[in-house]
Amino acid sequence: MAEKGETTRARILDEAMRLASREGLEGLSIGLLATSLDMSKSGLFAHFGSREALQIATLEHAAGRLQARIAPVAQLPPGPGRPRFLFQVLRGWIDDPCLPGGCPVTAACFEFDDQEGPVRETLVAIQRVMLHGAAEVFEGFAHPAWNREQLAFEFNALVLAYHHGARLLRADRAADWAGTALEALILKAQLPPGR
Repeated sequence: MAEKGETTRARILDEAMRLASREGLEGLSIGLLATSLDMSKSGLFAHFGSREALQIATLEHAAGRLQARIAPVAQLPPGPGRPRFLFQVLRGWIDDPCLPGGCPVTAACFEFDDQEGPVRETLVAIQRVMLHGAAEVFEGFAHPAWNREQLAFEFNALVLAYHHGARLLRADRAADWAGTALEALILKAQLPPGR
């Protein structure tokens, strides 16, 4: 019985993630989700209890799905292949047809950056994990004088630029531009800062 409940919850959260991608977390409601899944509001309410709990569960679910895609990066040997792999995974996530509006976590960051509360705290925690992961892909090949947080910040900036270029601007060359920026970052990371 517990397995069926987990399967149902995962199905609900997959749909919530898809809706949040398009509608934003603020546009996500138990009513909208119930209609989309052809379920009762009371059935969904039993799973989450509140709209805020649904929003947090959706963010955590999206982060978990993305982390599962990213996990193989740890098996790669240190080197430029790691940031390249991570970028390809993130690009695939941004372009995933199951996410019609792009990454729901990224969208939520813009929605909630100035709003205090549990949803923002969840976003901050997710982003810190992501930045830590981006810093780790530079371990073992970046010049030791580089601050890994700086490299992670720049890596994150080019991922956000790709999201903006591909999703908002619909620029055909967004992937090329981001790839060029990534290669420049990889090259820069191997040289001492200021070179």
